[in-house]
Amino acid sequence: MPPKPHRVLLERVSGYADEASAYMRRRRIQRKPFARLYYPGGRAAEYPADSTAGAELFVAANAVIDLAAKPRPLTKGRERKKA
Repeated sequence: MPPKPHRVLLERVSGYADEASAYMRRRRIQRKPFARLYYPGGRAAEYPADSTAGAELFVAANAVIDLAAKPRPLTKGRERKKA
């Protein structure tokens, strides 16, 4: 007796989902943090987080993010909009 059509489709979709989840799991395991710098002329360099230059770049990037997150001081005659 042949399988029901919806079961064949379900098995095929389940197989694709299993393959996709395995691919994402492998990718997550291999992914490691790094810092990438772009130079004039199009050259780029990557520095792993566990290298000296990479650690310094992560500290500098964190400082820039913290600085950007701080609210700017109000100037005279200007009010801040309320959200």
